[in-house]
Amino acid sequence: MSFSSQPILYSYFRSSCSWRVRIALALKGIAYDQVPVNLVKDGGQQFSAEFKAVNPMQQVPALKIDGITITQSLAIIQYLEDTRPNPRLLPQDPKKRAQVRMISDHIASGIQPLQNTSILNKMGERKVEWAQQCITSGFQAIEQILQHTAGRYCVGDEISMADLCLVPQVGNAERFGVNLAPYPTITRINKALLELEAFKVSHPSRQPDTPPELRS
Repeated sequence: MSFSSQPILYSYFRSSCSWRVRIALALKGIAYDQVPVNLVKDGGQQFSAEFKAVNPMQQVPALKIDGITITQSLAIIQYLEDTRPNPRLLPQDPKKRAQVRMISDHIASGIQPLQNTSILNKMGERKVEWAQQCITSGFQAIEQILQHTAGRYCVGDEISMADLCLVPQVGNAERFGVNLAPYPTITRINKALLELEAFKVSHPSRQPDTPPELRS
């Protein structure tokens, strides 16, 4: 299968949903151009008419690829999996595949949306406390699930979509000062993943729009 022009990723360095997609693109060796969308500057560049034409939901990420525009990080990752299956991010075994999707959905639907920028902006002084509460509650469940599914990574010993969701969520947890001591499995897996090149190059500290003081 051959594709012409290079994909374009609309991304924000700190967005955990964008980070998931950057990891997938890096793991699959897909070269792409990045268009930064600052979720804070100018009241949020995602609300511009120009970006609304790209994604009517006014959220990142969005990926222009193969003549279409895809939004929602898990939908993007699953399209990449369908069209560029190597290396696999969804196991072929149906039970393991279900576990990968389950963990991914727990994070992408059950934790991250409750502490994203649009919600936190409405929480005022309770912003940090609310984020900590949402992440702690979710991580208690994820830690318990990982007791049954994890090998070296979230599901067995192969990197999967679940790992692409876990690392950015741990990044959010650290940013909001969540105590990770009660989650040794999450911490161990996160540490192993952050040693891999695809996770390093996709890290928020190494993006085109990363502010100088946050670069590493």
